[in-house]
Amino acid sequence: MKYALIQCVNGNFSIVSEHGSLQAARVAFHDRCKILWNASDVTEGFVAIVDSTLAYVDGKIEVITHPEAEQED
Repeated sequence: MKYALIQCVNGNFSIVSEHGSLQAARVAFHDRCKILWNASDVTEGFVAIVDSTLAYVDGKIEVITHPEAEQED
């Protein structure tokens, strides 16, 4: 079975990568989550592993939120 790592960052959807094994998809998932948690330009994000039927796999879904800092007047 093939697996895809998908994301939606600040409202923009994309397929990050495709994998032939679940293990490789899991590694890519954790790497992508780490990147987005550390990115200062990401206000909201979503990362997931899906299979060829677009079903979520192995509970690998992460919601990433960084509230924007309040502006001082």
